[in-house]
Amino acid sequence: MSLRQDQALIAEWIAPGSRVLDLGCGDGALLVELRRRLNVSGYGIEIDRENIVRCLEAGVNVIHGNLDQGLQDFDDDSFDYVIMTQTLQAMRYPHLVIREMLRVGREGIVTFPNFGHWKCRLQLLTGQMPVTRHLPSTWYDTANIHMCTIRDFEALCATERVEVLERAAVDSEHRAGFAMRFLPNLLAEIAIYRFRRKTVL
Repeated sequence: MSLRQDQALIAEWIAPGSRVLDLGCGDGALLVELRRRLNVSGYGIEIDRENIVRCLEAGVNVIHGNLDQGLQDFDDDSFDYVIMTQTLQAMRYPHLVIREMLRVGREGIVTFPNFGHWKCRLQLLTGQMPVTRHLPSTWYDTANIHMCTIRDFEALCATERVEVLERAAVDSEHRAGFAMRFLPNLLAEIAIYRFRRKTVL
Protein backbone atom coordinates (compact mmCIF):
# COMPACT_ATOMS: atom_id res chain seq x y z
CA MET A 1 0.00 0.00 0.00
CA SER A 2 1.23 3.49 -0.76
CA LEU A 3 0.29 6.71 0.99
CA ARG A 4 -1.34 9.70 -0.62
CA GLN A 5 0.81 12.78 -0.20
CA ASP A 6 -1.54 14.32 2.38
CA GLN A 7 -1.27 11.10 4.39
CA ALA A 8 2.53 11.24 4.16
CA LEU A 9 2.46 14.75 5.64
CA ILE A 10 0.17 13.54 8.44
CA ALA A 11 2.67 10.78 9.24
CA GLU A 12 5.24 13.50 10.03
CA TRP A 13 2.93 14.85 12.76
CA ILE A 14 2.50 11.50 14.56
CA ALA A 15 4.76 10.56 17.48
CA PRO A 16 6.27 7.04 17.51
CA GLY A 17 4.38 4.46 19.55
CA SER A 18 1.15 6.47 19.57
CA ARG A 19 -2.42 5.20 19.76
CA VAL A 20 -4.25 6.23 16.57
CA LEU A 21 -7.87 6.11 15.42
CA ASP A 22 -8.45 6.63 11.68
CA LEU A 23 -12.01 7.70 10.84
CA GLY A 24 -13.09 6.68 7.35
CA CYS A 25 -9.87 4.68 7.04
CA GLY A 26 -10.53 3.37 3.52
CA ASP A 27 -8.30 0.41 2.71
CA GLY A 28 -6.20 0.97 5.85
CA ALA A 29 -3.10 2.20 4.00
CA LEU A 30 -2.41 5.02 6.46
CA LEU A 31 -2.60 2.77 9.53
CA VAL A 32 -0.41 0.14 7.85
CA GLU A 33 2.27 2.75 7.11
CA LEU A 34 2.06 4.35 10.54
CA ARG A 35 2.47 0.93 12.11
CA ARG A 36 5.46 0.15 9.87
CA ARG A 37 7.20 3.52 10.23
CA LEU A 38 6.26 4.57 13.75
CA ASN A 39 5.11 1.42 15.54
CA VAL A 40 1.69 2.92 16.30
CA SER A 41 -1.23 0.88 17.54
CA GLY A 42 -4.64 1.73 16.28
CA TYR A 43 -8.05 1.15 14.83
CA GLY A 44 -9.88 2.23 11.74
CA ILE A 45 -13.57 2.94 11.33
CA GLU A 46 -14.98 2.36 7.85
CA ILE A 47 -18.48 2.10 6.38
CA ASP A 48 -17.63 0.51 3.01
CA ARG A 49 -17.59 -3.28 3.25
CA GLU A 50 -15.07 -3.78 0.43
CA ASN A 51 -12.64 -1.47 2.20
CA ILE A 52 -13.21 -3.36 5.45
CA VAL A 53 -12.16 -6.58 3.71
CA ARG A 54 -9.00 -4.82 2.42
CA CYS A 55 -8.22 -3.61 5.94
CA LEU A 56 -8.59 -7.10 7.37
CA GLU A 57 -6.37 -8.52 4.63
CA ALA A 58 -3.74 -5.92 5.56
CA GLY A 59 -3.95 -6.80 9.25
CA VAL A 60 -5.65 -3.53 10.25
CA ASN A 61 -8.01 -3.51 13.25
CA VAL A 62 -11.17 -2.14 11.67
CA ILE A 63 -14.69 -1.53 12.91
CA HIS A 64 -17.72 -1.17 10.66
CA GLY A 65 -19.38 2.08 11.61
CA ASN A 66 -21.16 5.25 10.56
CA LEU A 67 -19.24 8.30 11.79
CA ASP A 68 -22.40 10.42 11.90
CA GLN A 69 -23.59 8.17 14.72
CA GLY A 70 -20.67 9.17 16.94
CA LEU A 71 -17.82 7.28 18.57
CA GLN A 72 -19.73 5.91 21.55
CA ASP A 73 -17.76 2.64 21.44
CA PHE A 74 -14.67 4.51 22.67
CA ASP A 75 -13.96 5.99 26.09
CA ASP A 76 -12.68 9.52 26.63
CA ASP A 77 -8.98 10.00 25.81
CA SER A 78 -8.59 6.50 24.35
CA PHE A 79 -6.19 7.71 21.62
CA ASP A 80 -3.30 10.10 21.14
CA TYR A 81 -4.49 11.07 17.64
CA VAL A 82 -7.81 10.81 15.82
CA ILE A 83 -7.41 11.26 12.07
CA MET A 84 -9.96 12.00 9.36
CA THR A 85 -8.72 12.44 5.79
CA GLN A 86 -10.94 13.77 3.00
CA THR A 87 -14.12 12.80 4.88
CA LEU A 88 -15.19 15.84 6.94
CA GLN A 89 -17.18 17.33 4.06
CA ALA A 90 -19.27 14.15 3.81
CA MET A 91 -20.38 14.29 7.44
CA ARG A 92 -23.94 15.32 8.30
CA TYR A 93 -22.79 17.21 11.42
CA PRO A 94 -19.08 18.08 11.05
CA HIS A 95 -18.97 20.07 14.31
CA LEU A 96 -20.22 17.07 16.28
CA VAL A 97 -17.61 14.85 14.63
CA ILE A 98 -14.88 17.31 15.68
CA ARG A 99 -16.21 17.23 19.25
CA GLU A 100 -16.17 13.44 19.26
CA MET A 101 -12.64 13.37 17.83
CA LEU A 102 -11.42 15.50 20.72
CA ARG A 103 -13.40 13.54 23.28
CA VAL A 104 -11.76 10.22 22.40
CA GLY A 105 -8.38 11.65 21.39
CA ARG A 106 -5.78 14.10 22.69
CA GLU A 107 -5.36 15.61 19.22
CA GLY A 108 -7.24 15.59 15.94
CA ILE A 109 -5.95 15.73 12.39
CA VAL A 110 -8.21 16.45 9.41
CA THR A 111 -7.74 17.05 5.71
CA PHE A 112 -10.42 18.47 3.42
CA PRO A 113 -10.77 20.03 -0.03
CA ASN A 114 -10.76 23.83 0.22
CA PHE A 115 -13.94 25.16 -1.38
CA GLY A 116 -12.44 28.65 -1.34
CA HIS A 117 -9.80 27.75 -3.96
CA TRP A 118 -9.82 30.06 -6.97
CA LYS A 119 -10.88 27.27 -9.36
CA CYS A 120 -14.00 26.65 -7.27
CA ARG A 121 -14.75 30.36 -7.13
CA LEU A 122 -14.34 30.70 -10.90
CA GLN A 123 -16.72 27.82 -11.61
CA LEU A 124 -19.28 29.32 -9.23
CA LEU A 125 -18.94 32.66 -11.04
CA THR A 126 -19.82 30.89 -14.30
CA GLY A 127 -22.94 29.50 -12.65
CA GLN A 128 -21.77 25.92 -12.06
CA MET A 129 -20.99 23.82 -9.02
CA PRO A 130 -17.24 23.12 -8.96
CA VAL A 131 -15.71 19.91 -10.27
CA THR A 132 -11.97 19.67 -9.61
CA ARG A 133 -9.31 17.04 -9.06
CA HIS A 134 -10.16 16.91 -5.35
CA LEU A 135 -13.89 17.44 -5.89
CA PRO A 136 -14.36 15.08 -8.83
CA SER A 137 -18.08 14.32 -8.45
CA THR A 138 -20.92 16.29 -9.97
CA TRP A 139 -23.38 17.98 -7.62
CA TYR A 140 -26.01 15.27 -8.14
CA ASP A 141 -23.64 12.34 -7.56
CA THR A 142 -21.50 13.28 -4.56
CA ALA A 143 -21.17 12.26 -0.94
CA ASN A 144 -20.00 15.79 -0.10
CA ILE A 145 -22.76 17.65 1.70
CA HIS A 146 -20.90 20.27 3.78
CA MET A 147 -18.23 21.96 1.71
CA CYS A 148 -16.08 24.43 3.61
CA THR A 149 -13.21 26.81 3.08
CA ILE A 150 -10.09 27.27 5.17
CA ARG A 151 -11.70 30.34 6.76
CA ASP A 152 -14.86 28.37 7.51
CA PHE A 153 -12.91 25.63 9.26
CA GLU A 154 -10.94 28.10 11.36
CA ALA A 155 -14.19 29.85 12.33
CA LEU A 156 -15.58 26.46 13.39
CA CYS A 157 -12.46 25.87 15.50
CA ALA A 158 -12.96 29.23 17.22
CA THR A 159 -16.63 28.47 17.90
CA GLU A 160 -15.83 25.01 19.25
CA ARG A 161 -12.89 26.26 21.37
CA VAL A 162 -10.41 24.22 19.35
CA GLU A 163 -6.74 25.21 19.24
CA VAL A 164 -5.01 24.82 15.87
CA LEU A 165 -1.52 23.41 16.43
CA GLU A 166 -0.34 23.09 12.83
CA ARG A 167 -1.75 23.82 9.39
CA ALA A 168 -0.62 22.90 5.91
CA ALA A 169 -2.20 24.45 2.84
CA VAL A 170 -1.18 22.70 -0.36
CA ASP A 171 -2.07 22.49 -4.05
CA SER A 172 -3.21 19.41 -5.94
CA GLU A 173 0.39 18.16 -6.10
CA HIS A 174 0.71 18.70 -2.32
CA ARG A 175 3.17 21.56 -2.74
CA ALA A 176 3.12 24.55 -0.42
CA GLY A 177 4.32 27.58 -2.34
CA PHE A 178 5.43 30.94 -0.95
CA ALA A 179 2.26 32.76 -2.05
CA MET A 180 0.09 30.04 -0.52
CA ARG A 181 1.33 30.98 2.94
CA PHE A 182 -0.19 34.44 2.54
CA LEU A 183 -3.33 33.52 0.56
CA PRO A 184 -4.14 29.95 1.62
CA ASN A 185 -7.92 30.32 1.27
CA LEU A 186 -7.52 31.43 -2.36
CA LEU A 187 -4.60 29.27 -3.52
CA ALA A 188 -4.73 26.03 -1.53
CA GLU A 189 -6.69 23.07 -2.88
CA ILE A 190 -6.25 20.92 0.23
CA ALA A 191 -6.16 21.96 3.88
CA ILE A 192 -4.51 19.81 6.54
CA TYR A 193 -4.98 20.66 10.23
CA ARG A 194 -3.70 19.35 13.54
CA PHE A 195 -5.64 20.56 16.57
CA ARG A 196 -6.63 19.94 20.19
CA ARG A 197 -9.07 21.18 22.81
CA LYS A 198 -8.23 24.62 24.19
CA THR A 199 -7.06 24.33 27.75
CA VAL A 200 -9.15 26.21 30.30
CA LEU A 201 -7.06 28.55 32.44
